[in-house]
Amino acid sequence: MAHHSTTYNSASTNATSGSGGTSAGGTTTSSDQNFDYMFKLLIIGNSSVGKTSFLFRYCDDSFTSAFVSTVGIDFKVKTVFRGDKRVKLQIWDTAGQERYRTITTAYYRGAMGFILMYDITNEESFNSVQDWCTQIKTYSWENAQVVLVGNKCDMDDERVVSIERGRQLADQLG
Repeated sequence: MAHHSTTYNSASTNATSGSGGTSAGGTTTSSDQNFDYMFKLLIIGNSSVGKTSFLFRYCDDSFTSAFVSTVGIDFKVKTVFRGDKRVKLQIWDTAGQERYRTITTAYYRGAMGFILMYDITNEESFNSVQDWCTQIKTYSWENAQVVLVGNKCDMDDERVVSIERGRQLADQLG
């Protein structure tokens, strides 16, 4: 699954410090408690934009074309390295349906960043980005970072949102 992403919001980033160090052989598991920094990230966007598929591809390198709607909220952990620092990413997958909005917005406050996703084959999901930004501003802390992701780029023949429009929106959002 390919994706195009643009970062907006240039405020400084805070992180949670961990116990430090690396495990023998450099292997990592989701339960690994050795990390230098930990970031809580939320993936948000309309239903069916591919949030869960994106998360599974990134964390587990797996993909299924079957649609399974997220009920409420779920998360995965991925450890990455930035230079010699071990960074633990706790990535929360949120339900996009309106009926779960009060559940998912409760998780915004503790998030250090957001992956705001739209589907390049769905104009409505792109048009909803501004509403999602309003929710971020309303429910999260002031310096939360946001990455705008146009998802489903493997379906370019069905694209209705151009790369240029995605870039323009990212620039407009700051």
